[in-house]
Amino acid sequence: MTSVHFLLGFALLALASSLASAYDPSPLQDICVAIDDLKHGVFVNGKFCKDPKLAKPEDFFFSGLDKPGNTDNQVGSIVTNVNVEQIPGLNTLGVSIVRIDYAPYGQNPPHTHPRATEMITVLEGTLYVGFVTSNQLNNTLIATVLNKGDVFVFPFGMIHFQFNIGKTNAVAMSALSSQNPGVITIANSVFGAEPPINPNFLGRAFQLDPKVVKSLQAKFWTSN
Repeated sequence: MTSVHFLLGFALLALASSLASAYDPSPLQDICVAIDDLKHGVFVNGKFCKDPKLAKPEDFFFSGLDKPGNTDNQVGSIVTNVNVEQIPGLNTLGVSIVRIDYAPYGQNPPHTHPRATEMITVLEGTLYVGFVTSNQLNNTLIATVLNKGDVFVFPFGMIHFQFNIGKTNAVAMSALSSQNPGVITIANSVFGAEPPINPNFLGRAFQLDPKVVKSLQAKFWTSN
């Protein structure tokens, strides 16, 4: 019986340890301003930290998020990032923000953030937004129309999108649960990969003629 209790306790301890290590650890310091100095920095969570005693207000500051971005591109939208690359003081804090500008009928194409949940707030205009659940939940589309002041959440890792369905410009702000959430735009990644993915493979995967795949791969794919 003692051995059974021991094995049960060991299993619970292993499970607790695996759950505890499944998320980023809480920071063990007040601040960890990111620097590129490999000689004098301490490597923490993807960035080196400078001496906290040398921190300055500008390490935690960004200006210009009130300025509209240029939406003159293929998709008619532009994302202005404010993450650890723009605010070094965000390092280890697990948050960031973006501004998204949309031309009339502009879109933020289907994409995913590999390291973050996103919460979007519409400041101006009307957006059709949504995300698709995983295979486990039958790839269900969960979508709605947002107006000024509305908020919507895109869960961690889910493929999601936004589309300006109005005749005027639209603006939104998104908060993300990572200092560097990353982005994978689905069409860009699949058809714009370099070197190209074998078109015969993609043709079978997407049930397309390989000639159609080659045509898609020949297009100029860009990220907003």
